[in-house]
Amino acid sequence: MQSYFIEFANFMLRWLHVIAAIAWIGESIYFVMLDNGLKSPKDENCRKKGVFGEMWAVHGGGFYHNQKYATSPEKLPEDLHWSFWKAYTTWLSGFALFIILYMVNPGFYLVNPNSNWEWAANMTGWQANVLALVFLLLGWVVYNEMCKRISPNMERDGLLSIGVAIMMVVVAYLSTQMFSGRAAFLLTGAVMATAMSANVFFWIIPGQRRMVKAMKAGETPNPLDGKRGKQRSVHNTYFTLPVVLLMISNHYSFAYSHAHAWVIMALLIFAGALIRQYFVLMHAGKIQPGYPAAGVLLIMVAFWIGMPSSQQANSSAETAPDIAEVQTVIEQRCVACHAQAPSHPGFSAPPAGIAYDSLDQMLRNKDGIQQVVASGYMPLGNMTNMTDEERALIQAWAE
Repeated sequence: MQSYFIEFANFMLRWLHVIAAIAWIGESIYFVMLDNGLKSPKDENCRKKGVFGEMWAVHGGGFYHNQKYATSPEKLPEDLHWSFWKAYTTWLSGFALFIILYMVNPGFYLVNPNSNWEWAANMTGWQANVLALVFLLLGWVVYNEMCKRISPNMERDGLLSIGVAIMMVVVAYLSTQMFSGRAAFLLTGAVMATAMSANVFFWIIPGQRRMVKAMKAGETPNPLDGKRGKQRSVHNTYFTLPVVLLMISNHYSFAYSHAHAWVIMALLIFAGALIRQYFVLMHAGKIQPGYPAAGVLLIMVAFWIGMPSSQQANSSAETAPDIAEVQTVIEQRCVACHAQAPSHPGFSAPPAGIAYDSLDQMLRNKDGIQQVVASGYMPLGNMTNMTDEERALIQAWAE
């Protein structure tokens, strides 16, 4: 019953998380589009009032007229709309999901027993939990310090972008060495997501509050507040697509169970950023197909790297294991979780809906079974003590 409660809480939190993320990301993408699509106002009165740009739009049977002020408007309304709760709700619900799904059973989901680093492979559950929290915190600290030191006045943002890109490659590599594959992808995405939410909490909203306070007092706002907010908002824009991809990656073991998973992860992060750049420029009236083309090229390189080797065990019909032998190993090592009624206390239903107590499903998932077993990713944490001989037998399993 406990596993059912946890699974139901996971279900509801995931629903909240997805809804909040859709609202936050949608609003972010909309404002980037709006900001880049503004045209100089044609009305002289608007220009005199300090209107920097405007956009006319039609949606849902109505017409909208958006205006952006370069300086403070004559009067700010009391019901000024603020955008922050979507960001906070997304991060808080995501962190709650991480606790339920990973930190409740870290030895199972976080520890990487196949790590090349002995200390990482031998971590206890509580050590893995602490390391995961430190990993998230340090990700934000390093990123934030880079922003403050490399481009404090927003004059070297190009160099800063290169620095952040290098940082994400390092994060991808470290995560795959210290944590299990699926957790590594999630934590790399969480480093970016934490930076996004922290940008809103520590920089964007406080800066906007200072600007509003100055305007209401009849003072001139500090222009650096606006520039810093814009800088962090731009970073959030380019983080968006990679974060979404990494958050859905746990369904695709070919990526996170690969020996070079960090390379695949880095390629996909850059692909997402390049594709996002195309849309940012498109909203400004610049069509540059080279960006999505480069993004697709990186995706294809990731596809090529992740492709399973065609060198299956070169076994003849005489040496290939009998299906009954394979089924015996799978029943002993995999069916505790992958069953219609799992006997493992952490599951109330088979993970991903795949149950190997059905021979038909076992045969349909042959390639996936061989892949995750060969990589050592499954069984998770090798909790059922699958031997090297049993892994070799599954690899030699022919049609």
